[in-house]
Amino acid sequence: MSATVACGDRRRLRVRVSGAVQGVGFRPYVYGLATRYGLAGFVINGPDGVTIEVEGDRASEFAAALPLEAPPLARIDHICVQETAALAAKDFSIGTSEGGRLSTRIVADAATCQQCLGELFDPESRHYLYPFISCSHCGPRYTIAERLPYDRRNTVMEAFRLCAACVAEYVDPANRRFHAEAIACPTCGPRLSHGINAIVAAIAGGQIVAIKGLGGYQLLCDARNQGAVQRLRSRKQRLEKPFAVMVGSIERVNEIADANASELALLESIARPVVLLATRNHLAPGIAPGLSRVGVMLPVAPLHHLIFHALRSTGAWLEGPGPVIVATSANLCGEPLLIDNAQALRRLEGIADLVVTHDREILTRADDSVVSVVAGRPQFIRRARGYVPEPIRLARSVPPVLAVGGALKSTVTITRDSEAFVSQHIGDLDTAEGICVFEETIRHLTSTLDVEPVVIAHDLHPNMASTRFAEASGRAQVAVQHHHAHAAAVIAEHGHAGPALALVLDGHGFGSDSGNWGGELLLCEGTRCRRIGHFAPLQMPGGDRAVREPWRMASAILQSLGRGNEIGPRFAAQRQVERVQALLDQPGGATTTSAGRLFDAAAALLGIASVQSYEGEAAMKLEALVRRTAIFDAGWTIDGGVLSLRPLFARLIADKIDAADGAGLFHGTFAAACIDWVTRSARTTGVNTVVLSGGCFLNVVLADEIQRGCSSVGLMPLMPRQLPPNDGGLSLGQAWIAALQIAEQPSALEGTA
Repeated sequence: MSATVACGDRRRLRVRVSGAVQGVGFRPYVYGLATRYGLAGFVINGPDGVTIEVEGDRASEFAAALPLEAPPLARIDHICVQETAALAAKDFSIGTSEGGRLSTRIVADAATCQQCLGELFDPESRHYLYPFISCSHCGPRYTIAERLPYDRRNTVMEAFRLCAACVAEYVDPANRRFHAEAIACPTCGPRLSHGINAIVAAIAGGQIVAIKGLGGYQLLCDARNQGAVQRLRSRKQRLEKPFAVMVGSIERVNEIADANASELALLESIARPVVLLATRNHLAPGIAPGLSRVGVMLPVAPLHHLIFHALRSTGAWLEGPGPVIVATSANLCGEPLLIDNAQALRRLEGIADLVVTHDREILTRADDSVVSVVAGRPQFIRRARGYVPEPIRLARSVPPVLAVGGALKSTVTITRDSEAFVSQHIGDLDTAEGICVFEETIRHLTSTLDVEPVVIAHDLHPNMASTRFAEASGRAQVAVQHHHAHAAAVIAEHGHAGPALALVLDGHGFGSDSGNWGGELLLCEGTRCRRIGHFAPLQMPGGDRAVREPWRMASAILQSLGRGNEIGPRFAAQRQVERVQALLDQPGGATTTSAGRLFDAAAALLGIASVQSYEGEAAMKLEALVRRTAIFDAGWTIDGGVLSLRPLFARLIADKIDAADGAGLFHGTFAAACIDWVTRSARTTGVNTVVLSGGCFLNVVLADEIQRGCSSVGLMPLMPRQLPPNDGGLSLGQAWIAALQIAEQPSALEGTA
């Protein structure tokens, strides 16, 4: 496609634009801008991004205007402008993509835009009620792209030959589907296996429906139907872990939850994450048992909009509150998200009453992202669809590194120049299926980025699947201690140079002494990390079983307070109580410095949770009870860098306070103790920057109190913002430490950090 322009004073500029500029309507945007300024030349996708040459007397105006009106999904990192010889060109065209080594990137999938929504429900539109409508500003990207450049031939859409009407839109510079690679219509595009009416009838009838979403299959049911919710829990083997729900519009959010302006803005963002909101308890009790917040999302894909449109027309929702549906990943608990049609039909047979497939493949699975607002700013709980593969900018250019993360909430990171590409949430690596997805993710990300890593960074733990992968790779390796990686991820994200204290609070990490760490105060600088403090070690009767059974950690607390005789009466319902008492009486048992296990112990001692069916359940239910925090001023001791909360636990037990007051006292005192601990260390070391990371910082009460407390005493807290504080951020920290180590010792690519 080309446009002829008039000749005038000739000046020709070559403009190279790097960033997320492919698959976002950038070439059509450039075409329109060049036409507006009466310029000749061309625009093409290339390995570095987009290359433009413009010729005419207003070429400089074009270059100045280029970054100002870019398409909504575009992310411009750099623009390089060079003058070149004029060619007396007479028109402007969109050229064929160039090959070569890649340094551009694909953008994330985007929620349906308002213009497409208007067409979706316009009876005069040829896209009327079509569940795969999209344009240059919305729709699938990363999940359907096989490789770069982002052209239709390199996506799953190559299987769908465009009809004449779609071709006309695709080649029309005035149309917003001009070079929109996922373009489709009812005549030539993908099709659903079942109609919308069948889906809606099943949901309204209390059934469970599986649909193929943008990044994988989802399970849907009526979120106000307790019977349907409980059947879903039973079939999915998900006893208590909360479900996310979807509402049809932003106006319906306040029917089920309280949301502030920041939270509403997140809900409506292009990424369409699940946002944790304060619940109004107007849903089935089985949605989020024992919790004060519920995950809420708005429709992402056209199919979601069509389902809500049809639900609102059924009898149950014609008047009063609008429909709310559970929207959760379609898999058995602990298994990877399903993306293949045949697998979905087979694996979901006993879970979903209706499985709705379609014939547009998903190449890269991507769960829904989950976000909360902490201290007025977004914080990831899970980073995936809508955000990946947007890179994290690094403070310097680094060698290509592959970092393989940990065992839980796995992600991988690949560095390229001054960017770190952190994969979507993969999940836990405790099943063969999970490991296969982990390896697939590495292959796809490496291929897409056209990177050959010189080193693989991994956790210090020798028995993790990710560590075994690194060891079997035949490449040079760098092992990074778990909590050091947590700290380094935040340091890398913020581009911090110089020393930093790091308060890392989580459930478990393999220590440099082979111990079970989890409540650590570190001093970090460059590749170096020194443990300058930790929580007082506590027995873990039964080892890993104590993670699943908080009453065991509560028993360890009682034993440490000289009140072991109370274990039996308090936990008489537990069959192993006598065995646990015997274990606690034996010397040399497993111990931990874990902060997470202290939350478990408090929950069990306050009668909130003695056992847990999912990771973090006891701590989340403890947090949910906090109405206000209080501080027991004598609730902790610090001796030689070791922080003990034994006085706080003695108070919780002695006073026999109710669960809500106890939860508030525990959170307030825990935070105050950490602030005191960090403040003393800052005075001793002269370091005022404090990194706050680890899974415990998903606790909104704790994160807010510690962050504000550090600021109030003159410290500079750094929180993770672009990645979760949990193990989802580990791979970035591993990659950063490995890259720095290579820079310091380029001849020694093997080592331990």
